[in-house]
Amino acid sequence: MLIRILASFLLLFSVLFMPFWVSLLLALAGVFYFSIFWEAVALLFLSNLLYGAGDPSAIFISLLIYTIIFIAIEMLKKKIKFYDTPN
Repeated sequence: MLIRILASFLLLFSVLFMPFWVSLLLALAGVFYFSIFWEAVALLFLSNLLYGAGDPSAIFISLLIYTIIFIAIEMLKKKIKFYDTPN
């Protein structure tokens, strides 16, 4: 649990102070490492709110894309042989 909290703070730090691609890579790593990492979607949405384009529809389209990618990765993790999922 402590590792998940530290990962969330690291992702928040990267959203606020690092380039977007660093935050995106950390979010993907968190989604693959933790069972359900909704913090990644929320913090990437925060990143778009802070630094995104001025068009509000582009921000919500990117939120939809992040959510779809998150759900796809969660479904993919169940199909991977070496990934241990709790029953």
